[in-house]
Amino acid sequence: MAGEPRKIESLVKAILANYEEHKTMIKVEDTNQINKQSIIDIIDKLKRLVFPGFFAPKPLRDDYLVYNVGELVEEVYHKLQKQILKALRSEKSGQDILAEDAAKITHSFLERLPTVRNVLATDVDAAYEGDPAAYNSDEIILSYPGLLAITINRLAHELRLLNVPLIPRMMTEHAHSLTGIDIHPGAVIGHHFFIDHGTGIVIGETTVIGDYVKIYQGVTLGALSTRGGHLLDGVKRHPTIENHVTIYAGASILGGATVVGEGVVIGSNAFITKSIPEKTKVSVKNTELHFIADHKTEVAPEALQEEFWDYVI
Repeated sequence: MAGEPRKIESLVKAILANYEEHKTMIKVEDTNQINKQSIIDIIDKLKRLVFPGFFAPKPLRDDYLVYNVGELVEEVYHKLQKQILKALRSEKSGQDILAEDAAKITHSFLERLPTVRNVLATDVDAAYEGDPAAYNSDEIILSYPGLLAITINRLAHELRLLNVPLIPRMMTEHAHSLTGIDIHPGAVIGHHFFIDHGTGIVIGETTVIGDYVKIYQGVTLGALSTRGGHLLDGVKRHPTIENHVTIYAGASILGGATVVGEGVVIGSNAFITKSIPEKTKVSVKNTELHFIADHKTEVAPEALQEEFWDYVI
């Protein structure tokens, strides 16, 4: 069509002008740009190392296990080292960051895999013991979104402890996109951690979670306020959850000074901004229910209560 090249040219000029206006949203000739797909590929290979045979492209033979592990470790080592080097150079612009620096970090991270597996074994046990619908560990490892989220988070947390920038957050956000579970890699989480169902869970950066904790869908462990922006960097903004705590669906626990004591049970939809002493049960007072029959006559709730609870699981 006549005049179409000029229309295209004007569109290109407008977009380029916008690039100039928002330079933080453009990457040009940046050799330190991390490859997101490479990070996802590394996560997939780490899952195969953590749970050998479960996520392999074909059945894993026992007599081939040593070669399979060797191949995966070598692939992860080289790919992760390359991405860590980019992350370090991007974060510490102007400093002389060598490949050897990234190699040391990568080696330290891979050394921690057995320790991570030890803790994940307790998470699998917690899921089996805490969910009567779980038939075996295979079902948990292969299908539970909570275990996938905590697996990726525990790996990302180790990289964060090694002061690797950006990559840990990319890993946990990938888990978030797959599961609907948002756990910041900075959160400290103890052993035997069980997420039941999981969708909508948010666990903030400075959260500390003890051992044998169980949480359900829609739980938020968040900050009271983020109005201070980056002035709050390094400040504990999220709660501490002590051992043997259960938090039911939809509960929100907010604030860095908020401590939920050992053995506490928090009911659904509770909104908590103050510390709770140990061995306390917290519940929201039931709201009054009104039942309207088809003929518009109001029915007393107690008249339907017995029949209603017959259907509650």
